[in-house]
Amino acid sequence: MNVYGVKIDSDIAFPFVFPEDSFCRSGVKLSSHPPLALKKGAACGFPFYAAHGRKVYLYSDRVFDGNETGQPWCYDVLGVVRFYWVSGERHIYYELGEDGTVELLSFWFVHLFLPLYCTLEGQADFLHAGSVAIEGKPILFIAPSMGGKSTLVDYCLKQGAALVADDKVPTFIEGGRFMISGSHPYHRPYREFEVLGNYAENFERECKPIHAFYALEPCGADGDICIAEVKGVKKFEILNPNYLYTFPFLVRQRLLYLSHLLDNTRMFTLQMPWGMSRQSAVYSALYEHSCSLA
Repeated sequence: MNVYGVKIDSDIAFPFVFPEDSFCRSGVKLSSHPPLALKKGAACGFPFYAAHGRKVYLYSDRVFDGNETGQPWCYDVLGVVRFYWVSGERHIYYELGEDGTVELLSFWFVHLFLPLYCTLEGQADFLHAGSVAIEGKPILFIAPSMGGKSTLVDYCLKQGAALVADDKVPTFIEGGRFMISGSHPYHRPYREFEVLGNYAENFERECKPIHAFYALEPCGADGDICIAEVKGVKKFEILNPNYLYTFPFLVRQRLLYLSHLLDNTRMFTLQMPWGMSRQSAVYSALYEHSCSLA
């Protein structure tokens, strides 16, 4: 299966439908029974975050001031599953906890662990955004949590757009252009813990250049639908908080990447009425505007 542009060779059957023919840049092997030396090595860590009602910890064998070849890592979803790997290698091990199931392992691996792994291993830079391809051209929706990204993605899919990503968008440079690949063919127009969501038949399987960013700005139900271009430092102020994973040792690389990305990609604000009643008008304005861009 291919997820986030990564081909996964696993010793378990994931309870989801993932494409085998979508774009991939790299591959990993996922299997059980982490080596004892690896488990003992990844013993220095801290509480990473809380998500989906779970506590997550991240461990290595040193202070978190970099990621070097041969460095051991452990991503621990407390009581559910641990993922181990050695930096520079392409083998990931898992170990189920007392509350762990194949379903939970699959969710955490796909939705949260793999984007982190790809970031630390330098395979992609992830943005917290929703994304669809309209007439084959990927656009990204930027907004804070509960800011309307998933709702707009869901409506665009119903109008025939292809799903690129519902929540986490892998980006990278290829041939001098900033590209994205599809994440996985599931999206969540609702919020429920530890589920990937609804399956999308129309899923973007190719790697394509980013067409444009749209920063969502909800307004009143009777407000005007307005699209305006964002320029200068304001683009950075909008996108920077939506760049995933803020390890101190990645800050310099991150700032350079974002500055180049924004120098080469157009961004617009999309002021749209809050609620469901005017989604058709919002989509019509978005479709017309996106298609008008060179």
